[in-house]
Amino acid sequence: MDCRMTARGAEIPASPEFDLAQTLNCGQCFRWELLPDGCWQGVVSGRRVKIREQDGKVIFFGVGGREFERVWAPYFDLDFDYAAVRRALSRKDPVLRRAAEFAPGIRLLRQDPWEALCSFIISQNNNIPRIKGIVARLCEQFGDDLGGYSSFPGAERLAPLREQEFAPIRCGFRAKYILSAARKVASGEVNLEALRAAPIEEARASLTTIYGVGEKVAECELLYGLHRLEAFPMDVWMKRAMSVLLPGRTPQQLGKYAGIAQQYLFHYSRCNAGLFSA
Repeated sequence: MDCRMTARGAEIPASPEFDLAQTLNCGQCFRWELLPDGCWQGVVSGRRVKIREQDGKVIFFGVGGREFERVWAPYFDLDFDYAAVRRALSRKDPVLRRAAEFAPGIRLLRQDPWEALCSFIISQNNNIPRIKGIVARLCEQFGDDLGGYSSFPGAERLAPLREQEFAPIRCGFRAKYILSAARKVASGEVNLEALRAAPIEEARASLTTIYGVGEKVAECELLYGLHRLEAFPMDVWMKRAMSVLLPGRTPQQLGKYAGIAQQYLFHYSRCNAGLFSA
């Protein structure tokens, strides 16, 4: 990705292949918000940034070249050819082509594995505004103060806590699930980094040893936290989308980029609920 440094920060050319709203508002992350001035603000790896599409460019305000290369280009997966994946998926089915063309700017973020796991545990039986609220309070309550914002608390920080200490973040029954995850990750019983390269069935089995982590959360962690692009989370929307839009198809039939197909299908389905009207 061609990056240019200016007085405002790092800038890259705007492209249909990278849409901030499509990427940051499609349900894969929970620490980004759209500000009144049109900037997206988020916290990644202990860094807070504002990003905006303007004048044919995507501007990373206050970001230097080295930080852009080390943090933001990998995070947004900017070196991966999503256009080639869309072409391959489009050849599989006309519905996949429509879904991919509907939101070509979605990119799968390379999120911190622990943050993603904890966030998707919180996401169970929840809606996005409430998930974001719980994640924000978790960071404020247990993260480090970084000067006006907080870091995401690591597993080691949460593991010694008692369930009742989570009351201020108002996560309800999910507190015991977060604690189970924190203790297993902090102890090394579940080694998230090792699961990046483990056989995927082995990775699924390891994640589901965590109390409260079932198939859907495990698959979310594989896709969004570990960047296992063959993973395919199935929630109510996706089950409906597969049965109506791709009847008889299985995620495995979508190939090694099934997770990218899932993201296109999920966003397309959520934005076109009329497709599923009786």
